[in-house]
Amino acid sequence: MNRRRCLALLGMLTALPGPTLAQQPNATRRLGVLSVTAADDAIGRTRSMILVEALAGQGWKERDNLKVDWRSGGGNRDRIAQLADELIALKPDILLAVGTPSVEELRRRTTTIPIVFAVVTDLVSQGFVENLAHPGGNLTGFTDYDGPLAGKWLEMLTQVTPKVSRVAIVYNPATAPFAPLMLRTIEDAGRALHMTIEPAPVHDTASIAALASRKADGLLVLPDFFTMANRAQLLAAVAQARVPAVFWSRTFVDEGGLMSYSTDSAEQLRRAADYIDRILKGARPADLPVQNPTKFELAVNLKTAKALDVTLAPGLLAIANDVIE
Repeated sequence: MNRRRCLALLGMLTALPGPTLAQQPNATRRLGVLSVTAADDAIGRTRSMILVEALAGQGWKERDNLKVDWRSGGGNRDRIAQLADELIALKPDILLAVGTPSVEELRRRTTTIPIVFAVVTDLVSQGFVENLAHPGGNLTGFTDYDGPLAGKWLEMLTQVTPKVSRVAIVYNPATAPFAPLMLRTIEDAGRALHMTIEPAPVHDTASIAALASRKADGLLVLPDFFTMANRAQLLAAVAQARVPAVFWSRTFVDEGGLMSYSTDSAEQLRRAADYIDRILKGARPADLPVQNPTKFELAVNLKTAKALDVTLAPGLLAIANDVIE
């Protein structure tokens, strides 16, 4: 190559647009985070803190080499869709979707921006990825659910006295589109356990309040960020109904729910930070396997059991990770 052509090439490299220069090691990268929880919710604040700390551990620090655009939907599906538009317009280098509705809305809007997800249910059945080992496309991340989990929730209600025989399954179809998949597993388990299973969809605070008058002697609350966002009203309705309930998150038990069996969502955020780091350094989402949960915790609230006048089996208490007294 002669000197004139070499100088021309150097000039072209200097004039490259911003997105290409952004790939340089010292350039600030942009991360868009879309969460289903509310920005002022204690769960949302804790998860944001965990993510920031985990990213910093990988060398990505806000106001240094990383710009983070935070968006929180507060369990409102229309709001989540609007926020997804906002994030895509910012042209981030990578996106983090926390919760199934966040994944749905972001994947509708981009097939090129890498998306890491966390606290999401049944990716293959919902069509988010081709398979767990080789997700394909621009999505990968961490699921909060494995198949037997739904049956285990129902089994927990067999460890309660008086006996539970009719169970209402609580979820919002708009924010838990995977619920029919779980219901099939729960119905199969219900037949084996001689329990009657009744779907109890909720859409707003009025339908949550109506749970108090359902003729069921037990409740099972499915993973759903709508129920998390409205947990105060949900716990009030359960307390009014005076029936035992199993929840999908330890947060409900900390705030007065009877018992929960759940994955460790904090751990998922830490692992998501690792995938974000790897993708920002050049890895492709299609080559990073979707990972199932590895940590589970059983929590029970004996104070609530006493208020409901129910007894929990000694075997259940023996295997609980945390017993609130």
